Amino acid sequence: MSVSHISEVLQTPALWRLAQFIRQHQDQWPQCEELPDLERFERELHEHVMAVERDLLADELSRYDVTADAVTVEGVSYRRSLESTQTYVSAAGPITVPRHLYRPAGRSTKSICPLELRAGIVEGLWTPRAARQGAFVMAHLTPRESALLFEELGGMQPSVSTLDRLPKTLSARFEAKREVWEATLRACETVPEEAAVLAVSLDGVMTPMAKSEPDQEAQAGQTEPAAADSSGKRNYREAGCGTVTLYDAEGTRLSTVRYGRMPEYKKAILCTQLEAECQSILALRPDLKVVKLADGAEENWRFLDHLDLGLHMADQAQVEQVSITDFYHGADHLQQACDVIWGAGSVDSKAEFARLRTLLKEDAQGVDKVISRLRYRASRLGGRQREQLEKALTYFRNQRGRMRYAVYRQTNLPIGSGVVEAACKTLVSSRLKRSGMRWGMAGGQAVLTLRSVIQSDRWERAWSLLRNDFRKPVAVGTANDPKVLDPAA
Repeated sequence: MSVSHISEVLQTPALWRLAQFIRQHQDQWPQCEELPDLERFERELHEHVMAVERDLLADELSRYDVTADAVTVEGVSYRRSLESTQTYVSAAGPITVPRHLYRPAGRSTKSICPLELRAGIVEGLWTPRAARQGAFVMAHLTPRESALLFEELGGMQPSVSTLDRLPKTLSARFEAKREVWEATLRACETVPEEAAVLAVSLDGVMTPMAKSEPDQEAQAGQTEPAAADSSGKRNYREAGCGTVTLYDAEGTRLSTVRYGRMPEYKKAILCTQLEAECQSILALRPDLKVVKLADGAEENWRFLDHLDLGLHMADQAQVEQVSITDFYHGADHLQQACDVIWGAGSVDSKAEFARLRTLLKEDAQGVDKVISRLRYRASRLGGRQREQLEKALTYFRNQRGRMRYAVYRQTNLPIGSGVVEAACKTLVSSRLKRSGMRWGMAGGQAVLTLRSVIQSDRWERAWSLLRNDFRKPVAVGTANDPKVLDPAA
């Protein structure tokens, strides 16, 4: 039995062209002297399918329009002003639909579009799925690279400038509700039963800033110096990266939440994010051992030493906490000390470094023995060599209580800050430190926010929050007598 009735919705010109294209292509096979070009068929088929998708999507989007004398949005009444057509960016390409605009009664202000509010159009231009795809790609590539990728894939082909604006628009929404949304993301997650250790780390990476970017520390009344380039201008500032990682009892990493923030005084927002993350996890699993792990930078330990775990004072005292200085940073300082004593790159320096490094890592009294060895050598040196060696001694003395690596390894605790250093590289350096790049605060944070949620496996839920923020309930009628069209929005 054949079906003779086809829904009017499916009787679009694009669908009929697709059917004709397939029929003509199949009819060519018996007469073909040469095999058809498969790549050409793929490309043309994709173009026809995208045309069908555009027709169907345009028809669907038009249903979100409202034709009434007045509407109410968030308690404000608007009067219908005009009808116009608008072209939107969809994943299948541009779609053009008619829509009605409404203006506040008695006010000369910007009109609103109920169609866009009800459908959740992003930035007045992007359909939700297109915006999601554009944001995801922009988190990884430059605007030009993103535009070239979309051109190669077929479907939508947004311009470089359109792509450049999208993350900034999304980031502005996210920053406005950041604390609430981050709490929502954390509330959706659970702690693996096998988790035994919570490790929190933070670090920084110098980031190229636009020369015209205002000095954030100066605005805050602070005077910490920023890095200078060869011309003496302050072009580089330290972006902050933080991680909260769960390990099992064997030391296997289970999951990591990553945060990235553009330069800010004392990494203030980053520190509050890490505290909130730790508090959320420990509220579910107060039995976890807390490891504070970082290099020897004083600023990092100023925060970690006073980390608020969100528990009552008595409970917080019961939580086992261990502070660990990254072993590999300590080894770097040790190698520099050996080079001072025995000469950089010399056989004696390499041999003594290997011996002391093993001692530091595997001996229960390793750090004390290293300090003793360096102190003895310092007493036999003078001038600049002694001064350099005293600096190394000061480092090991200051970090001594955090360098019991043999003890940490016996209980499978992490002794390296590689997780947060990898975050510095993957979150910041690989995207923000490419050749010729210079960043403003808004543009840089837009990219870091997207990359943070993606690398923390929170993209799906984070996008849901962003998408829904562009949707607004629209009621027909004035504020005094509204009839809600979107009760579930």
